[in-house]
Amino acid sequence: MKAVVLDTNDHYRVVELDEPTPGPGQVAIRVAYAGIQWGDTMVRDGHFPVPRPFVPGFEASGHISAVGEGVDATRVGESVTALTMAGAYAEVVLAPAILTLGVGDMPLRTAAGFGWGAPTAYDLINTAAHVRPGERVLIHAAAGSVGTLAGQFARLAGADRIVGVVGTADRADYAAQFGYDQILLRKEFPTGLGEEKFDVVLDPVGGATRRTGLDQLAAHGRLVAYGNLSTYEPVLADANDLLTLGKSLLAYNSVLLSQTHPERLADSARRALDLISDGKVRTDITAEYALGDVSTAVQRLAEGTTRGKSILRVA
Repeated sequence: MKAVVLDTNDHYRVVELDEPTPGPGQVAIRVAYAGIQWGDTMVRDGHFPVPRPFVPGFEASGHISAVGEGVDATRVGESVTALTMAGAYAEVVLAPAILTLGVGDMPLRTAAGFGWGAPTAYDLINTAAHVRPGERVLIHAAAGSVGTLAGQFARLAGADRIVGVVGTADRADYAAQFGYDQILLRKEFPTGLGEEKFDVVLDPVGGATRRTGLDQLAAHGRLVAYGNLSTYEPVLADANDLLTLGKSLLAYNSVLLSQTHPERLADSARRALDLISDGKVRTDITAEYALGDVSTAVQRLAEGTTRGKSILRVA
């Protein structure tokens, strides 16, 4: 099969490899499309140490071609979207059966826009932050694949006011399509908010943005950290200061959840997929790349020039 490998020199190459065979609890998927996501940049840059050469790709859509021990054999042929541990940039990938969801009549290209972003956004709003009706929500990276979904999930949860933060004016125009009440440029944060405080802040940025976000919380507010787009420098918080106003600093890690409690992640993924299938939430695929263009796709994501969701055409 054709596959992309990331070699020891941080270069992507298209090579021929043997097709993998599913083990217990796994399925093999003949890949139609693969999603491009932030984990790809982290692997490339060495933040996720993996043995090289490595077949990247953490999300796929396609058809189940084989199943391993303990998996219902009638799933062969099923149209699915899957969260994978690696290997989606190939014609065949292995995925945990529990994190491989049937998509019915949904086009596989659309299903490729689901990926880790949809269950992450769903959990950030509904499981980690527990957004309640009437609350005010601030979302950083509002034009990204998680941010565009989180804004929609927040609205469905009953949020009264949803503010997004983005890096550039064109990204602000793009994010405005997804139900935000106000979009701020990063250079306007937090002065553009005046004295406004928020019940929930979603922060994948880290560093100074995270420290400022804690200051933007209202009494009993919750900041959920789920990434470090800008820096890995530690952010320290005084528990006594948080206790005074009942503020909470939370963390959400979907990859860890897939390893410790995959059934929880699968439940959130199914709930998110149902909302997308029903048309209550939409994904937006803004760029499609060929198998040999992975390097360009990952670099554009790392530079912050992408919006919404980018995918890789495999089949």
